[in-house]
Order: sequence, then structure tokens, then C-alpha cells
Amino acid sequence: MAQIKFQNVTLRYPIYGSHGMSLRSHLMRVATGGRIEQDARTTVVTALKDVSFTLNVGDAVGLVGHNGSGKSTLLRTMAGIYPPSKGRVILKGKVATVFELGAGMDYELSGYENIIHLGMMMGLSYSEAKALTPDIEKFTELGDFLRLPVRTYSSGMTMRLMFAVATAMTPEILLLDEMFSTGDAEFKEKSVARINNIINSAKIFVFASHDYQLLKTYCNRVFRLEHGHLEEVSIETFA
Repeated sequence: MAQIKFQNVTLRYPIYGSHGMSLRSHLMRVATGGRIEQDARTTVVTALKDVSFTLNVGDAVGLVGHNGSGKSTLLRTMAGIYPPSKGRVILKGKVATVFELGAGMDYELSGYENIIHLGMMMGLSYSEAKALTPDIEKFTELGDFLRLPVRTYSSGMTMRLMFAVATAMTPEILLLDEMFSTGDAEFKEKSVARINNIINSAKIFVFASHDYQLLKTYCNRVFRLEHGHLEEVSIETFA
């Protein structure tokens, strides 16, 4: 059974060499990121503070908050990319992630090689990743560009490839970070249709966005983050 459970999760990381930063820079960090604490040697950012929740089958969760509030950090902690400093994360089920453009991509490899590379990073075997290639070829419409190094791609082409790989299989848990706004109109239409199919099949869906209309369309729960603190708010707040 798919499940994500956070038990009093705190995530902290040090910022070295920060004592020389100006007061203005310090205040900007406070305004746009997690809680900042300072000791004699380092500045420590608390990106998540004592966060607890449980997501079960059927939960479709929207993450809201200002830039730097912790949405992306929370998604990466859900995915197991960031280990918590304190607390416990319990993750059950196969996860697919669509995060920032190019994450995990090797720009020296060809598109075809990156299909295998990214697929295996997602936990697939070589043969399983290879089997996804025809679907990804068709979806991206990149043609012979798939034979070229990704460093020769435009940002839109890179986006097509990464999105296609991440959504080529139906996961039990889908974690999505602001991807509907990327790409041209035709690709956006295709990507929305593909995401709709996955959402209808996935058991848990978590989506970070500033677009409240999308949140109302896709989500049945909403978490608001502010300076690393999380609270659940009513979906009716965005009516």
C-alpha cells in the first residue's frame, strides 16, 4: 500500500562563510527561506521544522507558499533525496518525480543514453528503461536529436526529454514541482493530458504550484509552507 508519513521531520543545513554577508542579505534570506540560526562558526538554515503528516491512497496534495518557503525541499525529502536531520520519513510505494529542468541529466550523453541513465536513476533495470524508449521517442517528437548529446538541446527539448522519461511509467506516488508552466502550448497540452492519466492511476499525488486554479483542479488537500513550518489548509480557501 502506498504511503508517505513524516514524523516530526526537521531538515537543517549549514551555510559556511556567511558571517561576512550584509544585513540586507541576511534579511532577504529571512524573508524568503527557512528559519536562520547562527552560532559562533556557521549559519544554519532550518528548511523544515518539526513537520508531521500522513498521505494515504487517494490523497492528492497541493503545496503552496512563497518562493523559498520549503516546497521543493519538502518534495525532495518525500522522495528520499534529502535525509532529515531529525525525525523519520516512511515511504512505501514506487515513486516518480518531476523536479527542476535537467535534474539528473548527463549533458554529455545522447538523448537515448539519457533515457537509460534517468530510467535507472528512477530504480528501473537496464532492460526496463530500454523498453520505455519507443514511448519516449513518440512523446518527445525529438527524432534524430535523440542521437545527439543533450548539451546541444534547447531548454525546451531538454524539458521534453526529462518529462517524458519521468512520466513514461505509472508510479504509485507522483511528486511534481511546477512543471505545467514549462514548454510551448502544444507540449503543455500533451503534458497535461499525460499527467491527467498518471494522476488517475497513481495512488498518491503531490504537486507544488503557485497556480491556485490547478491546485483546485487536481488536489483534494492543501499544505501551506512558511519558513519551514507546515499547516494544512482548506481547499475552499482557494475558491
